[in-house]
Amino acid sequence: MKLATYRDGSRDGQLVVVSRDLSTAHYATGIASRLQQVLDDWSFLSPQLQDLYTALNHGRARHTFPFDPQQCMAPLPRAYQWADGSAYINHVELVRKARNAEVPESFYIDPLMYQGGSDDFIGPCDPIVVPNEAMGIDFEAEIAVVTGDVKMGATPEQALEGIRLVMLANDVSLRNLIPAELAKGFGFFQSKPATAFSPVAVTLDELGDAWQGGRVHLALQSSWNGRKVGLCDAGPEMTFHFGQLIAHIAKTRNVRAGSIVGSGTVSNKGVERKDGRMDWPKGYSCIAEKRCIETILDGKPTTEFMRFGDTIRIEMKGLDGRSLFGAIDQEVLQLGASPRPATAQPKASDKAAQADAPDAVPGDASESAE
Repeated sequence: MKLATYRDGSRDGQLVVVSRDLSTAHYATGIASRLQQVLDDWSFLSPQLQDLYTALNHGRARHTFPFDPQQCMAPLPRAYQWADGSAYINHVELVRKARNAEVPESFYIDPLMYQGGSDDFIGPCDPIVVPNEAMGIDFEAEIAVVTGDVKMGATPEQALEGIRLVMLANDVSLRNLIPAELAKGFGFFQSKPATAFSPVAVTLDELGDAWQGGRVHLALQSSWNGRKVGLCDAGPEMTFHFGQLIAHIAKTRNVRAGSIVGSGTVSNKGVERKDGRMDWPKGYSCIAEKRCIETILDGKPTTEFMRFGDTIRIEMKGLDGRSLFGAIDQEVLQLGASPRPATAQPKASDKAAQADAPDAVPGDASESAE
């Protein structure tokens, strides 16, 4: 089933069930008003939501309405925990190579992870609000899961059983704030503003054969100012699957229902051309990685970070070719500025023709934790 949270003026919004094709929705009133309630009592409440979902998809639900992603908060507007990993070791390798550093052997057996802010997530169409462009604004296209209760000491296989929902994430980074924060030895804080999530979160059965081994074997598309820059395969090159990431958290503590665990930037390896240079035909899921590739190829990065007025769209299509989670579609705004009206004409840069394949080009270790 597919679940979303509509704005209603409260902090936690109103739970809605969304049709498989994302065209219609139905309030979950009478079953649960908020997603956290469902996560706290999954065995009892999720079958009832599933019945409503089935009725919605078969045209039998009585009080449906057109689904509007603009009305969505994050599926879980605030969570007890948001932990983001770096599950794609290729991303780590690129960052290290760009600064002529080796990847420690431990990174291949023990995932990197940071604890992010979870008190104020933003919706899929909410703006990315930043005080200053000089902070180095970057998107990060990721996959995330929402858990039920997972006991301390759980194995990766046991942890997989605790996954309740899957969604997309834009884990925004302020790259130019990161070096000073990491130098303090305590990790990210101000350099990680509010994270955005896809309009809907889906149960594992909605992924079908795309869910294998704790990974989502589908392409994650990123379009920056209307230009497709990433079409990255989220499956085979995910070094640590979600069960391993959750088990990493559970090594020394319980993981409670409503925890969100991110994959880190989805990243794919490059391929060598006949002339010996490397290409990255699947593009990139964050600007920092593109800058890493430029540094490796040409000795320095040339792509700038995001500017006020820039847009980012992150989306994943299922095996049937239809949008699976809906799209994260955001504009970068300066603190205090008003968002562009939904009916406004796109910027000239937005009108660039979208290629069928992403740019074949690309971060600097100073811009990343890796």
